[in-house]
Amino acid sequence: MSAARRLATVAALALLACLPATADAAKKRVTVPPPLTNAQASPSPSAFEGDGMWIWYVNQSSGGRVSSIAKRAQASGIETLFIKAGDGRKPWAQFNKSLVDKLHSYGLHVCAWQYVYGRNPATEAKVGAYAKKAGAECFVIDAEAEVEGKYAAASTYMRKLRAGLGMNYPIGVAGFPYVDYHPGYPYSVFLGPGGAQFNVPQMYWKAIGVSVDRIYQHTYTYNEIWGRPIAPLGQTYMAPPRSDLLRFRDMASAYRAPGLSWWSWQATTSSGWSALAVDRAPVNAAHGPTPVAPTLARGSKGDMVVWAQEHLLAAHKSVKVNGVFDTRTLNAVKSFQRGQHLSVTGRVDVPTWRKLLARAAAKVAWSASGRAAKVGPGGGTAPEPASAKLPATMYEIPPHAH
Repeated sequence: MSAARRLATVAALALLACLPATADAAKKRVTVPPPLTNAQASPSPSAFEGDGMWIWYVNQSSGGRVSSIAKRAQASGIETLFIKAGDGRKPWAQFNKSLVDKLHSYGLHVCAWQYVYGRNPATEAKVGAYAKKAGAECFVIDAEAEVEGKYAAASTYMRKLRAGLGMNYPIGVAGFPYVDYHPGYPYSVFLGPGGAQFNVPQMYWKAIGVSVDRIYQHTYTYNEIWGRPIAPLGQTYMAPPRSDLLRFRDMASAYRAPGLSWWSWQATTSSGWSALAVDRAPVNAAHGPTPVAPTLARGSKGDMVVWAQEHLLAAHKSVKVNGVFDTRTLNAVKSFQRGQHLSVTGRVDVPTWRKLLARAAAKVAWSASGRAAKVGPGGGTAPEPASAKLPATMYEIPPHAH
């Protein structure tokens, strides 16, 4: 992961640390809101299912010996290895067919991941085809602070990546977990039409300074609107206590995640490996009365507004996709609510999200040229949204040389 994130304020982190947990970590039964909407179709079975472990440097993971890596993985219930295959536009030689074939011979699934910057999106996207040729069963985009505001670059990257991998090849995106902190991050591109089929948020509770229960609550509240299966990415770095590791896995079960994974191999302590090896029965989850989702209203700004506007377009409502909840958007929401026999509040609340997300979003190809083209229910090309210029309110995961 990147060490180049901007520093979060000490005061903000202290505030997060004071937030209460949502459930007693000792309880086996937890209250989980029912899904906001059915997740969009994703390949199944896929390597995103089950338990995975991320590898940054192969030579720093069990000495780089394939037999040792396989033995450790099998003893700890790890089924999929996510191995770094590229940084920006440069493929990494450590991810190669020989390595993948050897790991496959031990019955392990192998996926590739790449850290992206959005500086040379067309070239960066070639890493995906390189990894697939080496035998990767899936591909993960690690996109963080560097891509914020870069809608055009994200559009180019995803288009070229899909061209190299195919539309049905399983792709995940590992981004920030707190969507509401990052109004300029192009979640709607990476997780929108033609984007990744799996959402792999970096849910590093100890680094953020909250409980395991809290990280799940906040992450799921803001991530379910993308309609992609959420495969939580937890942390073994910073030596979190054994109870937290077990709780993280329990909560993944309670939230019915298709799978989960851990960052990272080289940072996992012997105690951490021991915790991962514990056989745990699925948690009994009690669904809450209603699903949860962010409420958008007049004055809201950011990528969540972009996402709502793309769905309003698909519903044949007149709206400009600019990431700003303006008067035009307000009128479009009211018109949509009337047509769906909803309370006409002008706010995108849970009932409105449900109806909006029942149809696919209009696919927008973003352009950095500033030239506007007609964008209708079927999509089109548009200049980057005004909200792309909004800075992050803070970085929930402090910069870390992991």
